[in-house]
Amino acid sequence: MLGHAMTTDSSLKRGLAVLSLFAQHPPRDPRGHTAAEVAVLLGRERSQVSRILRSLEAARFLRRDRASLRYSVAWEQYARAQQITEARLRRDGRTALEGVAADTGECAYLGVLRGASSVTVLESMPPALSSFVSWVGRGYPAYCSDAGQALLFDADDTEIAAVFSRTDFVRHGPNTPADLGDFLTRLDAARKRGYSIVDQEAEPGLYSLAAPVRDFRGEIVAAVQVVGPRHRLEPATAVCADSVVRWSTWLTAALCSAAEE
Repeated sequence: MLGHAMTTDSSLKRGLAVLSLFAQHPPRDPRGHTAAEVAVLLGRERSQVSRILRSLEAARFLRRDRASLRYSVAWEQYARAQQITEARLRRDGRTALEGVAADTGECAYLGVLRGASSVTVLESMPPALSSFVSWVGRGYPAYCSDAGQALLFDADDTEIAAVFSRTDFVRHGPNTPADLGDFLTRLDAARKRGYSIVDQEAEPGLYSLAAPVRDFRGEIVAAVQVVGPRHRLEPATAVCADSVVRWSTWLTAALCSAAEE
Protein backbone atom coordinates (compact mmCIF):
# COMPACT_ATOMS: atom_id res chain seq x y z
CA MET A 1 0.00 0.00 0.00
CA LEU A 2 1.76 3.14 1.20
CA GLY A 3 5.24 1.66 0.75
CA HIS A 4 4.58 0.80 -2.92
CA ALA A 5 3.46 4.34 -3.70
CA MET A 6 6.25 6.07 -1.77
CA THR A 7 9.63 4.45 -2.06
CA THR A 8 11.91 6.88 -0.21
CA ASP A 9 12.07 7.87 3.43
CA SER A 10 11.55 11.56 2.63
CA SER A 11 8.48 10.92 0.48
CA LEU A 12 7.07 8.66 3.17
CA LYS A 13 7.47 11.44 5.72
CA ARG A 14 5.72 13.89 3.40
CA GLY A 15 2.87 11.45 2.95
CA LEU A 16 2.53 10.98 6.69
CA ALA A 17 2.50 14.77 7.14
CA VAL A 18 -0.43 14.99 4.75
CA LEU A 19 -2.34 12.23 6.55
CA SER A 20 -1.69 13.94 9.88
CA LEU A 21 -2.99 17.20 8.43
CA PHE A 22 -6.32 15.60 7.54
CA ALA A 23 -6.66 14.45 11.15
CA GLN A 24 -5.62 17.81 12.64
CA HIS A 25 -7.54 20.03 10.21
CA PRO A 26 -10.87 18.37 9.34
CA PRO A 27 -12.18 19.83 6.07
CA ARG A 28 -15.21 22.10 6.19
CA ASP A 29 -16.50 20.53 3.00
CA PRO A 30 -17.69 16.94 3.68
CA ARG A 31 -16.09 15.90 0.39
CA GLY A 32 -12.63 16.77 1.75
CA HIS A 33 -9.72 19.14 1.08
CA THR A 34 -8.57 20.38 -2.31
CA ALA A 35 -4.90 20.18 -3.26
CA ALA A 36 -4.71 23.97 -2.95
CA GLU A 37 -6.09 23.89 0.59
CA VAL A 38 -3.61 21.20 1.64
CA ALA A 39 -0.74 23.16 0.08
CA VAL A 40 -1.67 26.27 2.06
CA LEU A 41 -2.03 24.36 5.34
CA LEU A 42 1.34 22.64 4.83
CA GLY A 43 3.11 25.68 3.41
CA ARG A 44 4.29 23.70 0.38
CA GLU A 45 4.16 24.06 -3.39
CA ARG A 46 0.85 22.93 -4.85
CA SER A 47 2.53 20.78 -7.51
CA GLN A 48 4.44 18.84 -4.85
CA VAL A 49 1.32 18.41 -2.71
CA SER A 50 -0.67 17.21 -5.73
CA ARG A 51 1.90 14.46 -6.34
CA ILE A 52 1.70 13.36 -2.70
CA LEU A 53 -2.09 13.33 -2.77
CA ARG A 54 -2.11 11.23 -5.95
CA SER A 55 0.33 8.79 -4.34
CA LEU A 56 -1.81 8.48 -1.23
CA GLU A 57 -4.87 7.96 -3.43
CA ALA A 58 -3.05 5.22 -5.37
CA ALA A 59 -2.10 3.64 -2.04
CA ARG A 60 -5.78 3.84 -1.05
CA PHE A 61 -5.16 5.95 2.06
CA LEU A 62 -7.07 8.80 0.47
CA ARG A 63 -10.06 8.86 -1.86
CA ARG A 64 -10.85 11.63 -4.37
CA ASP A 65 -14.28 12.97 -5.19
CA ARG A 66 -14.29 13.04 -9.00
CA ALA A 67 -16.68 15.98 -9.27
CA SER A 68 -15.04 18.38 -6.79
CA LEU A 69 -11.49 16.94 -6.94
CA ARG A 70 -11.45 16.99 -3.13
CA TYR A 71 -9.57 14.40 -1.11
CA SER A 72 -10.72 12.66 2.07
CA VAL A 73 -9.22 9.92 4.25
CA ALA A 74 -10.16 6.33 3.43
CA TRP A 75 -10.61 5.47 7.07
CA GLU A 76 -11.28 1.77 6.51
CA GLN A 77 -7.84 1.40 4.90
CA TYR A 78 -6.24 3.47 7.63
CA ALA A 79 -7.90 1.31 10.29
CA ARG A 80 -6.74 -1.86 8.54
CA ALA A 81 -3.15 -0.60 8.53
CA GLN A 82 -3.42 0.08 12.26
CA GLN A 83 -4.74 -3.43 12.90
CA ILE A 84 -1.90 -4.97 10.92
CA THR A 85 0.57 -2.76 12.79
CA GLU A 86 -0.72 -3.98 16.16
CA ALA A 87 -0.33 -7.59 15.06
CA ARG A 88 3.18 -6.94 13.76
CA LEU A 89 4.12 -5.19 17.01
CA ARG A 90 3.40 -8.44 18.84
CA ARG A 91 5.05 -10.73 16.30
CA ASP A 92 8.11 -8.70 15.33
CA GLY A 93 8.40 -7.20 18.80
CA ARG A 94 9.28 -10.62 20.12
CA THR A 95 12.02 -10.98 17.51
CA ALA A 96 13.44 -7.58 18.51
CA LEU A 97 13.47 -8.49 22.20
CA GLU A 98 15.15 -11.80 21.52
CA GLY A 99 17.80 -9.85 19.63
CA VAL A 100 18.39 -7.47 22.54
CA ALA A 101 18.54 -10.34 25.02
CA ALA A 102 21.06 -12.17 22.82
CA ASP A 103 23.19 -9.02 22.38
CA THR A 104 23.30 -8.12 26.06
CA GLY A 105 22.62 -11.28 28.04
CA GLU A 106 19.99 -9.31 29.97
CA CYS A 107 16.20 -9.17 30.15
CA ALA A 108 14.49 -7.26 27.34
CA TYR A 109 11.00 -5.79 27.41
CA LEU A 110 8.54 -4.01 25.15
CA GLY A 111 6.60 -1.29 26.93
CA VAL A 112 3.62 0.85 25.94
CA LEU A 113 2.10 3.95 27.51
CA ARG A 114 -1.21 3.60 29.33
CA GLY A 115 -2.20 6.89 30.91
CA ALA A 116 0.59 7.90 33.29
CA SER A 117 2.06 4.37 33.42
CA SER A 118 4.21 2.23 31.19
CA VAL A 119 2.95 -1.33 30.79
CA THR A 120 5.02 -4.32 29.68
CA VAL A 121 3.39 -6.19 26.79
CA LEU A 122 6.25 -8.52 25.76
CA GLU A 123 9.45 -9.80 27.31
CA SER A 124 12.44 -11.98 26.49
CA MET A 125 14.82 -13.43 29.04
CA PRO A 126 18.12 -15.23 28.46
CA PRO A 127 18.05 -18.85 29.71
CA ALA A 128 20.24 -17.97 32.69
CA LEU A 129 17.67 -15.40 33.85
CA SER A 130 14.50 -17.30 32.97
CA SER A 131 13.59 -17.72 36.63
CA PHE A 132 12.87 -13.98 36.93
CA VAL A 133 9.28 -12.98 37.63
CA SER A 134 7.35 -11.95 34.51
CA TRP A 135 6.43 -8.28 34.09
CA VAL A 136 3.94 -8.79 31.24
CA GLY A 137 0.72 -6.94 31.94
CA ARG A 138 2.18 -5.02 34.85
CA GLY A 139 2.39 -1.25 34.92
CA TYR A 140 4.78 1.16 36.57
CA PRO A 141 4.74 4.97 36.90
CA ALA A 142 6.08 6.40 33.64
CA TYR A 143 8.03 9.17 35.36
CA CYS A 144 10.49 6.64 36.76
CA SER A 145 9.85 3.49 34.72
CA ASP A 146 12.25 1.81 32.34
CA ALA A 147 10.33 2.97 29.25
CA GLY A 148 8.62 6.18 30.39
CA GLN A 149 11.06 8.67 28.87
CA ALA A 150 11.31 6.86 25.54
CA LEU A 151 7.53 6.65 25.23
CA LEU A 152 7.22 10.43 25.72
CA PHE A 153 10.01 11.48 23.31
CA ASP A 154 7.63 13.31 20.97
CA ALA A 155 5.35 14.90 23.57
CA ASP A 156 5.74 18.60 24.32
CA ASP A 157 5.89 20.01 27.85
CA THR A 158 2.17 20.79 27.91
CA GLU A 159 1.24 17.24 26.87
CA ILE A 160 3.58 15.73 29.44
CA ALA A 161 2.17 17.98 32.17
CA ALA A 162 -1.29 16.70 31.23
CA VAL A 163 -0.11 13.07 31.43
CA PHE A 164 1.20 13.63 34.96
CA SER A 165 -1.44 16.12 36.11
CA ARG A 166 -2.76 13.70 38.74
CA THR A 167 0.56 12.04 39.55
CA ASP A 168 2.51 12.37 42.76
CA PHE A 169 6.23 11.93 42.14
CA VAL A 170 6.69 9.27 44.80
CA ARG A 171 10.27 8.22 45.47
CA HIS A 172 10.92 4.63 44.33
CA GLY A 173 14.73 4.72 44.18
CA PRO A 174 17.60 7.01 45.13
CA ASN A 175 17.44 8.82 41.76
CA THR A 176 13.68 9.08 41.20
CA PRO A 177 12.75 12.42 39.51
CA ALA A 178 11.65 14.85 42.19
CA ASP A 179 8.99 16.60 40.10
CA LEU A 180 7.82 17.36 36.56
CA GLY A 181 10.66 19.80 35.90
CA ASP A 182 13.23 17.20 36.92
CA PHE A 183 11.60 14.63 34.62
CA LEU A 184 11.59 17.07 31.69
CA THR A 185 15.31 17.77 32.17
CA ARG A 186 16.09 14.05 32.02
CA LEU A 187 13.78 13.60 29.03
CA ASP A 188 15.60 16.36 27.14
CA ALA A 189 18.94 14.62 27.74
CA ALA A 190 17.44 11.31 26.55
CA ARG A 191 16.18 12.90 23.34
CA LYS A 192 19.64 14.27 22.58
CA ARG A 193 21.18 10.82 23.13
CA GLY A 194 18.48 9.02 21.15
CA TYR A 195 17.71 6.68 24.04
CA SER A 196 16.86 6.91 27.72
CA ILE A 197 18.92 5.79 30.69
CA VAL A 198 17.09 5.12 33.95
CA ASP A 199 19.64 4.78 36.73
CA GLN A 200 18.11 3.67 40.03
CA GLU A 201 14.98 5.72 39.40
CA ALA A 202 12.54 2.80 39.56
CA GLU A 203 14.26 0.98 42.41
CA PRO A 204 17.68 0.80 44.11
CA GLY A 205 20.32 -1.01 42.06
CA LEU A 206 18.22 -1.16 38.86
CA TYR A 207 19.62 0.19 35.57
CA SER A 208 17.91 0.26 32.19
CA LEU A 209 17.97 1.74 28.70
CA ALA A 210 15.11 2.21 26.25
CA ALA A 211 14.53 3.51 22.72
CA PRO A 212 11.24 4.46 21.04
CA VAL A 213 9.45 2.46 18.34
CA ARG A 214 7.32 4.23 15.71
CA ASP A 215 4.50 3.00 13.50
CA PHE A 216 3.61 3.84 9.88
CA ARG A 217 2.25 7.23 11.01
CA GLY A 218 5.57 8.13 12.58
CA GLU A 219 4.01 8.00 16.05
CA ILE A 220 5.68 6.35 19.04
CA VAL A 221 3.74 3.22 19.96
CA ALA A 222 6.21 1.31 22.14
CA ALA A 223 9.70 1.25 23.60
CA VAL A 224 12.37 -1.46 23.44
CA GLN A 225 14.05 -1.85 26.83
CA VAL A 226 16.96 -3.68 28.41
CA VAL A 227 16.86 -3.96 32.19
CA GLY A 228 19.17 -5.38 34.79
CA PRO A 229 21.30 -4.77 37.86
CA ARG A 230 23.35 -1.60 37.76
CA HIS A 231 26.64 -3.33 38.49
CA ARG A 232 26.30 -5.29 35.22
CA LEU A 233 24.55 -2.86 32.88
CA GLU A 234 26.21 0.45 33.73
CA PRO A 235 29.68 -0.71 32.56
CA ALA A 236 28.00 -2.09 29.41
CA THR A 237 26.00 1.06 28.63
CA ALA A 238 27.48 1.47 25.13
CA VAL A 239 26.69 -2.13 24.15
CA CYS A 240 23.17 -1.93 25.58
CA ALA A 241 22.49 1.42 23.91
CA ASP A 242 23.63 0.11 20.53
CA SER A 243 21.35 -2.89 20.90
CA VAL A 244 18.14 -1.10 21.94
CA VAL A 245 18.59 1.62 19.29
CA ARG A 246 19.36 -0.91 16.56
CA TRP A 247 16.44 -3.19 17.41
CA SER A 248 13.99 -0.34 17.94
CA THR A 249 14.97 0.95 14.49
CA TRP A 250 14.48 -2.54 13.07
CA LEU A 251 11.05 -2.84 14.70
CA THR A 252 10.05 0.60 13.44
CA ALA A 253 10.92 -0.49 9.90
CA ALA A 254 8.89 -3.66 10.36
CA LEU A 255 5.85 -1.69 11.52
CA CYS A 256 6.18 0.76 8.63
CA SER A 257 6.28 -2.13 6.19
CA ALA A 258 2.97 -3.32 7.67
CA ALA A 259 1.33 -0.52 5.71
CA GLU A 260 2.43 -2.30 2.53
CA GLU A 261 0.43 -5.45 3.27
